[in-house]
Amino acid sequence: MAAPASSGTTKPANAVPVDAKSYVLGAEDQIFITVWRSAEFSGQHMIRPDGKITINLVGEVQAAGLTPEALGASIKERLRKVLLEPDVSVSVTQVNSRRYFIEGEVLKPGEYKLVVPTRILEALVNAGGFKDFAKQTDIRIMRGSTVLHFNYKAAVKGKNISKNGDQNVFLEPGDIIIVR
Repeated sequence: MAAPASSGTTKPANAVPVDAKSYVLGAEDQIFITVWRSAEFSGQHMIRPDGKITINLVGEVQAAGLTPEALGASIKERLRKVLLEPDVSVSVTQVNSRRYFIEGEVLKPGEYKLVVPTRILEALVNAGGFKDFAKQTDIRIMRGSTVLHFNYKAAVKGKNISKNGDQNVFLEPGDIIIVR
């Protein structure tokens, strides 16, 4: 619940559309914590690399690995030592923990945020397309210790050449797309 304007806290206008019940927070995500009628506990936080945030009079709270809803419940429980019936909400204002990478013969190689479900074709569009001598028939996706192969030319013709179905799979956080 957002606090009324008179309480000195407001809900951030730039919150990103993530499901508070299913999105899992990660290091470097930006969140906004609203504690109704308690401006001293409300505010912007970046989740540290160790997965924690620090809140006044509460101390360190584990945030990474929790949903925004679960983090709000955890903070609410800790605030009960200081406040009577605290009302806490957590909004994600910037997703930084989920990203994929594109390198090689594309116009805009680099790191891209994975805020919404993104397929390989969309990622290649985000990278501005191919350079002149890119090998479009053998694009590799490094996913941990697994290597996936993607044939751009076959995909744009609507051909499904993968043994396991559609080769235009959804990307996962940490995927590295290599265009040679």
